[in-house]
Order: sequence, then C-alpha cells, then structure tokens
Amino acid sequence: MAMEDVFDKLRTLQDILSEKIALEQEIQEIPKILVTQEELLARLKKTFIEKNQDYERAKTSEAEFRNLLADAEAGRERAEKNMDSISTQREYEALDKEIREASEKEQQYRKDLQKEERVITELDEQMKQHTALIEQQEQDLAERRRGIEDEIAGKNAKVKVLQEEEDKVVVGLDPEVQFKFERILRNKMGRGIVAIKSGVCTGCHMILPVQFANMVRLGEEIVFCPYCSRILFYEETEEGEEEFFDREDAGSLSDLDDIDEEEEFEEEDDEEDEKAGIDYDE
Repeated sequence: MAMEDVFDKLRTLQDILSEKIALEQEIQEIPKILVTQEELLARLKKTFIEKNQDYERAKTSEAEFRNLLADAEAGRERAEKNMDSISTQREYEALDKEIREASEKEQQYRKDLQKEERVITELDEQMKQHTALIEQQEQDLAERRRGIEDEIAGKNAKVKVLQEEEDKVVVGLDPEVQFKFERILRNKMGRGIVAIKSGVCTGCHMILPVQFANMVRLGEEIVFCPYCSRILFYEETEEGEEEFFDREDAGSLSDLDDIDEEEEFEEEDDEEDEKAGIDYDE
C-alpha cells in the first residue's frame, strides 16, 4: 500500500476514533451524574435510622417514667391512707414527709414523662417527613437511572456503528501502527497524525532537525515525532521551504545533545573565570 494511501486511511481513522473515544468517555461519565442523588439518598436514610434510634430510646424512657410515676402515685396514696391510723406526732411527721417526697417525685416524673412524649411526637413527625423524602428520592433516582440507561444504550449503538466503520478502514494497516495510533489519539486529545511545516511539528510545535524532517518528506515509512509521538506527514505550505529541507549542515537529533553539552561547557568556563577573579576587560 502506498504511503499516501496509508496517511489517507489514518486521517479517516482519526475522525472515526476521535468520535468513538469521545462517546466512550461520555458513557463513562454519565453514571457519575447519579452520585449526588445517591449520596443525598444515603444521607436521608442514615438520618432516618438515627432518628428511629432516638425514637426507640424516647419510647423506652417514656415507659420507665410512666412506671416511676405510677409507683410514686401509689406510694403517696398509701401514705395518705395511713394518715387515718396514726396515733403519735412522730408517726404524723414521718408520713407527712413520705407524702411530700412522693408528691415531689410524682411531679418530677410527670414533667419527665411529658418531655419524653413531646420528643416522641416531634421524632415521629420528622420520621414521617424523612420517609416521604426517601420515597420521593428513590422514585427520582429510579427515573434518572432509566433515562441514563436509555442514553447509554443510544451512545453504545453509535459506538457500534463507528466500530464497524473502523473495521473497514483499518484493512491493510499494520496492526502495530494501528495500536500505537489509537493510543496516541487517546493521549493527545484526538490528534494522532499531524503535518510537518517548515521543519516544525504542528502537533507539539517543536522544531525538528533537518535530517529527521527529510525522512518525513520522503514519505517512505511511518515516522513518529520524537517529542509528542504523533505520526508525521509532509505538507508543502509556502515558498522557501525547499531551502530548509536541502540544508545538509542543519544537524540531526543527535546534534541536540551536542549543543546542550557545548552550552554546559561554556557555563562551566564562565563559572571558573568568576572564581579566579579574571577580568578580561582590564
């Protein structure tokens, strides 16, 4: 297969894969919409459980105070009946004290009982409200899930169509190139094949050594950008570009390291001169 045909296939494949990848990402993101509603429902249920526990404790306390109140009332009534049978001042004082203490307990238990009854009434009302909220939230969540399932099904149908188109386009392509190309598209935001113009990769905008750029211009093989890994193809854009590709002294990728080393040596020489206190202007 001619390289131009390969590049045409890759461009077509890029359009298909870009759309397919975007749909796949949307499919993954859609369920996250439910997270907020699910968290709200979980909080409502947790609050309901806590209030139900408070309700049960209040009911237990109510029963205890009711029993204590009954005992206090019974004690007071017994003491009042015994008043008719006393014969001494000491007995009177003892019974009078017993009646007063029983009356005080009776009043306190009645207050505690009324307090617990108010708490029970409030908790019961709150639990009814939470039950209604939970039911409504569950209904909304169920409807949203059904809508999301339909939306995902629609997008999956589109992905299937794109997959069929992809299967047709990739016929004749090197499987390894196809694999690398798709990985590049997923990492480079939908651009896996780009032109080289005036010796510059239009994907990452890095200047490529002439020797490397000439390989792209020849178009005899698949060439990947050494900086961004995208597949490169030559595209003539303006006059004067011919001069760029014909220069033999413009260097290669290895020359980049040589330039860095020269600059490093120059910086070291400058540092040594400064340490020695040499002033060449004098």
